[in-house]
Amino acid sequence: MRVLALAACVIACGCLLGCGAVGDPRYPALNLATRVNDLAAVERGDKIAVAFTIQPITTEGMVLKTIGSVDLRVGPNPDASGFNADRWAATATREDVPVPAAPGQVTVSVPLGDWIGKEVFIGVRIGNAKGRLSAWSNIVTRAIQAPLATPTAFEASATPGGVRLEWKAPGESKFRVYRRAEGEPGPSELAMPDQSEYVDASIEYGKTYDYFVQGVSGDAESDAVGLAKPITPQDIFPPATPANVTATTGVGTIDVAWERNTEPDFKEYRVYRSAADGPFEKVADGLQGPSYSDAKLESGKLYRYRVTAVDQVGNESPPSTAVEASAP
Repeated sequence: MRVLALAACVIACGCLLGCGAVGDPRYPALNLATRVNDLAAVERGDKIAVAFTIQPITTEGMVLKTIGSVDLRVGPNPDASGFNADRWAATATREDVPVPAAPGQVTVSVPLGDWIGKEVFIGVRIGNAKGRLSAWSNIVTRAIQAPLATPTAFEASATPGGVRLEWKAPGESKFRVYRRAEGEPGPSELAMPDQSEYVDASIEYGKTYDYFVQGVSGDAESDAVGLAKPITPQDIFPPATPANVTATTGVGTIDVAWERNTEPDFKEYRVYRSAADGPFEKVADGLQGPSYSDAKLESGKLYRYRVTAVDQVGNESPPSTAVEASAP
């Protein structure tokens, strides 16, 4: 009996040892960066400004923990029959790019060097800690031209139509204007004029603005220049003087009329009267329409009239040309 029990125990143990499942072998993760697909480059001043994003996920869908290197290359295509990334990379210049501590946006400025007048190809790939590289990014081509001059004498002034910007920049045919308004985190593109001046009609009086401008030619840009100090335009500009004022004798009145003002901040008209050769005195204000009937008259007396326009902050226009009429 003891022999049979021992045999049963041995058989049971053998079954337990033999029933274990063997899983697939687990290989170490490669930690290889995903291919960069948003490489962009623009010639700016005497450099090429390059920007791209290192994605936070590896090719295996895992978190990218370590960035080993950034292989940024710039150079012409050595093969006239077509473009091959490997042949191009063998002759292109490798730029010195600091390795970022974590994935995200990367910006690099590359000197133009001897590339002026040439077409260059720009690409990047990311290496892991063991030196293994990702696939090449999207390849960007740029025809490099002589650097554009940075605009000078950049000034801003408040005008009735808005903030007027003026600068000097010989040679450039187009410009890009940026504006940062009070309370905004950074500048945004405002306009692209083809002359060295621009009027920003979208401002609010009493609000502070900063402006920047750069020259543009094809794919090239100059360095941007800003104002010496921000501008806070104030509304000190009166409406236009009312035009074509007339005075007509009516039935017991003298009727004064003029053309309507069109300023968006118009508030009211004021009428001034002079009896004979006496001084002008205000006889009406708060008028919304372009007319006034004067009934406080002395029969047969000569009266002269002037009209002004007033805006919402109280700026008053110069008076109109005086017109006259005799009371009935």
